[in-house]
Parts: sequence; C-alpha cells; structure tokens
Amino acid sequence: AQQKLSFAPFVGTPWCAPIKVKHGDVSCRTPRGEHYRNVMGTRCKIRCKQGYEAQSSEVVCMASKHWSSNYACREIRCPKLNMPANGGYKCSDGSYFNSRCEFFCSPGFSLKGQKTATCQYSKVWSAGVPTCVDMDSPKIKCPNVKDKWAEPGKLTARVTWDTPEGVDTADGILTDVILKGKPSKSDFPEGLHKMSYTVFDRAGNKGSCRFTVRVRVRRCSPLFPPDNGYMKCDSDGDNYGATCEFTCTGGYELQGSAARVCQYGLTWSGTDTNCAPMNINVGVRSAAALLDQFYEKRRLLIISAPTAANHNYRFQMTNLQHAQCGLDLRHVTVIELVGTYPAQIGRIRHMLLPPGLALQLRLQLQIPQRSFQMVLVDKQGMDKQRYPFPITAAELFTTIDTFPLRKDEMVLQQEAGQTCQS
Repeated sequence: AQQKLSFAPFVGTPWCAPIKVKHGDVSCRTPRGEHYRNVMGTRCKIRCKQGYEAQSSEVVCMASKHWSSNYACREIRCPKLNMPANGGYKCSDGSYFNSRCEFFCSPGFSLKGQKTATCQYSKVWSAGVPTCVDMDSPKIKCPNVKDKWAEPGKLTARVTWDTPEGVDTADGILTDVILKGKPSKSDFPEGLHKMSYTVFDRAGNKGSCRFTVRVRVRRCSPLFPPDNGYMKCDSDGDNYGATCEFTCTGGYELQGSAARVCQYGLTWSGTDTNCAPMNINVGVRSAAALLDQFYEKRRLLIISAPTAANHNYRFQMTNLQHAQCGLDLRHVTVIELVGTYPAQIGRIRHMLLPPGLALQLRLQLQIPQRSFQMVLVDKQGMDKQRYPFPITAAELFTTIDTFPLRKDEMVLQQEAGQTCQS
C-alpha cells in the first residue's frame, strides 16, 4: 500500500491540450500533484512578457477537455491616432505598445502641442494629437544697396532701389509692404541709415527685413596736431578742399608744411608737420646769451647744489623724474648746476654746460654755490620764485599755473586734448 502511495503523484491522464504560451510563460498547479500539467482540474497562471497582455490571467482544464478560456498573449494596442489638420505623423510600430509617433506639419505651419506620443501599457497614448497652426512669418528680402559717394560739393547723395515683395509659406495671402525710413529716390545725408520693410500674413504673422543705406563724403585721412603744437582747420576739417594750419608751442620749431590742403585724390598737400625741440646752443660765451635762447619760448627751472650727493638735490631730482610730462606741458626746461668753484658743471637734459658758463649762470642769477637752491624763471626772463628746499612737482605746477601766459596755454592745450595721465 505504501508503494502505491509513492507513485500517486504521477498518476493521472493528460486531459486538455498541452498548454504553450508564445510571448509569455505559464505556471500550473495540478489538483493532486500529478506529473502531467494538463490533467483535469489543473489551474495555470499566465504571465505575458512586456508589451503583451493575457486574455485570461488564469485558466482551468475542464471536463470538456478544453481550457476554461483563451490564454494567448496578445500585443497591447492603443486606438488609432487622428491625423492633425495641415499635418501628419509617423510611428515606429503602428499603434502597438511602446510605438513612438512623431507629428509633423505642412510647410508654413507649426506644431502646437506635444511633438511625440507613445503607446502606453494602459492602452492610452502619452499625449493628445497636436494642432498645426500658421505661425511662420512671411519671408521678405531687402534690397542690397551699394554705398554712394556724395555728389561734388554736397554732403548728400540720391539713392534708389526696388521695393521688395513678401512670400508666404502657408496660404500666400499678404498685406502691402511697409517701409520704415526714407523712400527710394531720396537724398540721404552722409552716414549710415538703417531701414526696414515689414509685411503681414492672414494669421497676423509679421515678416521683416533690414537694410542700410550708406552715404560717403570724399575725405582725406584725418590730420592731428603735432606733439607740442596746434592745428586749426576750415570747412569740415578733412573733406576735399579743407585747409589745416599748424603752429608750435613755445620752445618748439615747426618742421614740414605750415598749411596743408585735402586734395581730390584724398591725400594732403605738403609734407608731415612736426614741432621739434628748439636747438639749444651751449657753446655760447655768456649766461645772457644762453638765457636769451629761451626768451618767450620756455620757462626755466634752475636747480643748484654744492655736490651731486647733496640730499636735497637728490630728493628734488627723484621727485621731478616722474613729472617730465607735466614739465613739458608747462614748457619748463630744467638746468642743473652742480659742484663748487672751480669744478662746477651744468647740464640741460643730456647736454653739458662748460664750467665757465655754469659759474656765470650762478653769478648772474645770484645763486649761492655752497647750499641747495632752486630758481623758477618765466618766459620773459623774470626771476619768479626761489626755493631753498626741495618742493613737490605738484607745488611747482600749481605756482606755474597761476602765471598769466600759462592760462592761455591751458585753454589751447585743453582744446587740443593735450594732458598728462598722472
């Protein structure tokens, strides 16, 4: 009896057709654990792979030798999409699960809504069908107007062009074009003129384009005042026929042309104008002859010290080292007198004054040789100020800027844009 029991699980006759599931798998339970999975009363659970659904999740082998219902795994399917008006769509796998449909619109129309929809497990599309609306602006191409030269003796030129037409990508119905700016065949002044045309379609979309009209006047390349000089021009300053005249500031001599004219070929007559530093002659025999060379041209700052190692002298020279631009702007020439009789020497920038001349300068200006002293002399040769101790460049400049002549110079220099950065 025990032997019979041990074989009991394998007893049972196949009853229904063997169960086979395509696109899924099946797990069955027989009533008494029989060997065959299709004996009467067997219950089978159906599980479909992703993208498929079971028509019945569980089937039973019935007395009629049939399974209780259809157990095939069918592909999940969404309802067919509608076509958008003035557009369409393309799908990766029809209306089946995970199929991705991409919507598009006819030329001239734009999508309003989601661009794609995917068939979901719930048999619902991930997005609704979008609409195609005319959002495209009409196209308009502006004329390409070449630069115009102003007519002789004028600062204007007549410019003409053809009015452009608009093109609509949707239904082709457009308004008249609207011009912003002067119309064709107008006289335009010198310079760049920004213009535009605008057109609208039936949906109210705006199309526009921009173009420019440039009128040029014959001009020579601009001239600039020479360093340490001034320039005055008539007419428009650099147009054909304009004349520019040059002058140099005190202590500088004009080299090149004193006046230049802008010619038809857009070049200036004459040669480049420069203001060269005055040529100082240190070979003169007397202090008066040396000082005469600066009369009405330069101011003088005479710095005298008993030795080159003198503390005041070194401090003063260091302070002026960074003030060269300010000195030049105020037409100041520095003369150094260093040493005591008979070994005194003088210096103007890089030129050395012979001992005899250095001695005469001290005598004429009554400068002591055994102590530091500084003398400021104006353009008329007047001894304006004496300093027994070093002073800052700022203090020196403040004093010079009160001189009557200096005030006129400052106005001219301001007009010419001559300044020092510091």
